[in-house]
Amino acid sequence: MTRIDAKFAELNAAGKKAFVTYVMAGDPDYETSLEMVKGLPGAGVDIIELGLPFTDPMADGPTIQLAGQRALDSGMTLEKTLQLAADFRKGDDTTPIVLMGYYNPIYNRGVDKFLEDAKAAGIDGLIVVDLPPEEDEELCIPAQKAGLNFIRLATPTTDDARLPKVLQNTSGFVYYVSITGITGAAEAEAGDVGPEVARIKAATDLPIIVGFGINTPEKAQNIASISDGAVVGSAIVSQIGAGKSPEEVLAFVKSLADGAHKG
Repeated sequence: MTRIDAKFAELNAAGKKAFVTYVMAGDPDYETSLEMVKGLPGAGVDIIELGLPFTDPMADGPTIQLAGQRALDSGMTLEKTLQLAADFRKGDDTTPIVLMGYYNPIYNRGVDKFLEDAKAAGIDGLIVVDLPPEEDEELCIPAQKAGLNFIRLATPTTDDARLPKVLQNTSGFVYYVSITGITGAAEAEAGDVGPEVARIKAATDLPIIVGFGINTPEKAQNIASISDGAVVGSAIVSQIGAGKSPEEVLAFVKSLADGAHKG
């Protein structure tokens, strides 16, 4: 059982929904980023998605692209991202961390070395947005063997013919992308998302977490009410980009968490 599995078991037993946040590792710099990540569990975050900075983030909108650029400009690398996770683990051995990004930096490091290092740093799961199920032998299956969850994205265009393929080697949870397009581009509507979540739930026992387009406590509550939890990324990253202090960002995160936990 991974930390992710344990967290969902704990939430389920308490009748609570999950609140998941995405932040870019190293944005705006290593020390500030580490301070914010350390503060997330205290602000009500159940699972942390840690963005791996990359030069060509094709699934991301301007907010997260700029965050990645700020992180890269401050000297952030895959090595330092794993170090940030390891530094977080010194004070927190229970909150799950999902590393989210693109395959190129992992491929460059070498899959076996990367998995060994990620496991040692305290990473629990991976979301690699540019590796489809047809490429499962590349990273997904080795990751599962190494004891990491491999979390897949389902989208409004994942039809019933495609869904079994998407689910076949997925573990931890399914990340349902509530809108078509890039991160931060539109707002999620519970009325549209609910039937899709129900459709995916009929095909898997995994928790379904909904992300993209959630930017207020009310939206987090509405989305969590029709799923197993909500993910917020761009709305938090935009606060960091606006130069808000870690305390201000974490206060905003807490308001979102309170909304999701009412869901």
